[in-house]
Amino acid sequence: MAGLLDTVRDLGRLRQIVQVLIRHGFGEIVQRTGLGSLVSGKPKAETEASKVSIAARIRLVVEELGPSFVKLGQILSTRPDLIPEDVIAELKKLQDSVPPVPVAQIQAQVLAELGAPVEEVFTDFDPEPLASASIGQVHRATLETADGPRAVAVKVQRPNIKETIERDIDLLYWLAKAIERSIPESRIYQPVKLVSEFDRAITAELDFTLEADHAGKFAKNFEGQSEIRFPFVHRSASARRVLTLEFFEGRKIYAAIEEGFSAEKICKNTLGLIIKAVFEDGFFHADPHPGNFILMGAPEMPILGVIDLGLVGRLTPQMREKTIDLMIAAVQEDYRGIADALFAIGTPTKKIDRRAYEAEVAALSDRYLGKQLQEIQISRLIQDLVTGATKYGLEIPPDFLLVGKALMTIEGVGKEIYPELDVFEEMKPYFMRLMWARYSPERLTQDLVRTMTRISGAATDLPIQSQEILEDLRKGRLEVRTREPMLPISVDVLGRRAYSGMVVMGLLIGSAVLLAADALLLGGLFFFGALSWGTMHTTWAMWLNRKKRRQ
Repeated sequence: MAGLLDTVRDLGRLRQIVQVLIRHGFGEIVQRTGLGSLVSGKPKAETEASKVSIAARIRLVVEELGPSFVKLGQILSTRPDLIPEDVIAELKKLQDSVPPVPVAQIQAQVLAELGAPVEEVFTDFDPEPLASASIGQVHRATLETADGPRAVAVKVQRPNIKETIERDIDLLYWLAKAIERSIPESRIYQPVKLVSEFDRAITAELDFTLEADHAGKFAKNFEGQSEIRFPFVHRSASARRVLTLEFFEGRKIYAAIEEGFSAEKICKNTLGLIIKAVFEDGFFHADPHPGNFILMGAPEMPILGVIDLGLVGRLTPQMREKTIDLMIAAVQEDYRGIADALFAIGTPTKKIDRRAYEAEVAALSDRYLGKQLQEIQISRLIQDLVTGATKYGLEIPPDFLLVGKALMTIEGVGKEIYPELDVFEEMKPYFMRLMWARYSPERLTQDLVRTMTRISGAATDLPIQSQEILEDLRKGRLEVRTREPMLPISVDVLGRRAYSGMVVMGLLIGSAVLLAADALLLGGLFFFGALSWGTMHTTWAMWLNRKKRRQ
């Protein structure tokens, strides 16, 4: 262990981590990883700390170790596939708030990033922060623009936080590897992989230009929807560690309800926002808790302002389609469809007993579906489905789990302010529209054109590749072992048939581009017919050859 400790960049910080672990009753981990040498004497046996649950002690450790670990805890709270339910419940209590940085340090950061003092950039700058989190601190200010003075929110990164987080990430990688090496049973939680996910997420949050880009993308995606607003970014007063945004004059969700805003409308608008962002755009707010929403306008015409856009989730078009399949199956209470969709979303890590897996999904789904929101917990449904999938060897992608987190958040808000909200019932018409849109003539035409374009690209290379393979076979550079002595002849036939089919395909694709949507479908049928004919003809030739040998 002494040799391994030599690779640690910051022994002082590692010693601090060890001391915190011991203080909260995790001395056994310290002993098994060999880290006890960093503190004097042997780690004391768990005494007072043992009276507190392990889950609560984990939260206390995270809180005491500071911003980096708080962020890690928040990410871990989105992993029901790896983290026990009681630990997740405790990690959800983590508050991303810390004592504010003195305004002089904030002003120095603005000067360093924008190249001018605060008083030159802003006509007014409130020294009292609106919010103070682990990464940034927000102040209200006034910015002079071409359209006159504008109220803005200035988010300034805490001094030296980037260096602090990078230091802690190095230590987390070291600790994760040490734990996996010395505590084999910990590998089920994939410590190194979890640290890697955290590394990617926190690195993105440290670059405020990315958050500015996120705000612009959200605004574009929701253009024309007056009931949803995203803050305008003042690029002239923004940089990597300073972000100047439009200030939303409004109230938080709970205060708005007290002022007469409809809880039902707030819940439904928020749910609609998440559904569109996830399932239409594949780009969504990954931390949509009530503190990140501002209610503006009048109670009869509320406007939902969305802030804190640093952490986002993304779904590829393929993953979005799979997730839509899952949700459609859920609203239709199609248990087998749920099992199939979840299987398509995950990545099998071992051979899976499909019958047992489908039976478990059906049992879990039957426990939740067809009930009102006040009777069920969507978070429990998602958590149980993911846990069940993991048990059978399905690895669920992190971005899908962020979708689950977003829906869980809506559930939490709904239960508090509008218990009558039935999330599945609200989702049903939306996903029915998506299903019909998927099979519309326009969508089918687009898919056909896209498929034929890809095939045309393959058609360019396939004859050349086939010729190269056949040439290698002829010259003896490629050896194929088979019980079929007529294979070389059959391969030659297949190559010629495939080449002919590709020529036909090229002609069809060229024609299809000039035809209408119905003609595209006809061209596609002709192409597949030509390809099938070539394959069937080759198979027939191989059968005749085999018959002749037997005779």
